[in-house]
Parts: sequence; structure tokens; C-alpha cells
Amino acid sequence: MKKLLLLLPFMVFSYCLMAQSVQVKMDPIVADMLDQYTTTNKTQNTVSGWRVQILATTSRERLESVQQSFRYHYPNIPVDWEHDRPYYKLQAGAFRTKRDALRLKYILSREYEGLYLVRDDAIGKGELLNYY
Repeated sequence: MKKLLLLLPFMVFSYCLMAQSVQVKMDPIVADMLDQYTTTNKTQNTVSGWRVQILATTSRERLESVQQSFRYHYPNIPVDWEHDRPYYKLQAGAFRTKRDALRLKYILSREYEGLYLVRDDAIGKGELLNYY
């Protein structure tokens, strides 16, 4: 009986909290801006993120050789290249945060020299990696 009397004030207090409701009155301009923001983000298929650049070279043959070796050793990590004249750049991974990309950089630094992180503003949402 004593325990019930001790619990009674807490039960009454929690019931009072549940009975209260909060109403938010939003300015119509703010509501419209929020709707536009939501619509824009739903239609956007790319996000900003990070990749690990493995190689930058002017030799296409060197690029293809390193890419083939990388794919053999790390089949679970996507790797692709881009041509930014006069360089061919080989980049691996696709991460939302810099911290996740740093983990991959650390793993790859045992085998590859001169790695660094690059920012990419056009990473496909399905392309993102959540580990390493």
C-alpha cells in the first residue's frame, strides 16, 4: 500500500503530461517554404560526399592497370575514373561523411601511396557505402 501511495503522484503527473497537447501556429510563408524544400529534396537523386583518390596520371594504360588490380584486390569497393584533361583520376568508394572515407583511405594506404580524399557533389544515393 505504501508503494502505491508513493507511485500515485508520478502517475498523476504523467497523466497530466499526456493530456496536454501542443499546437504550432506556422506562418503560411514558412509552411510554403518547408513544402518547397521537401519537394526539392525528394526529387534530388544525388548527394554530396567523399571519395578516395587512388591515382592521377596522364597515362591511360597506367590507369587501367591500377584499376584492374584494385578491382581484383577489393571487389566490394566501387572504383571509377574520370578524365579531367590532361589527367585520368581513379577514385574509389562513395561516402557521406569524411570520417568514413578516412577509414577506407587508411586501409588502402598499406598498398597505395599518395592517396587523398576528394569531395564529390554528385554521388548517387544508391552508390553510397556505409562501411569501411
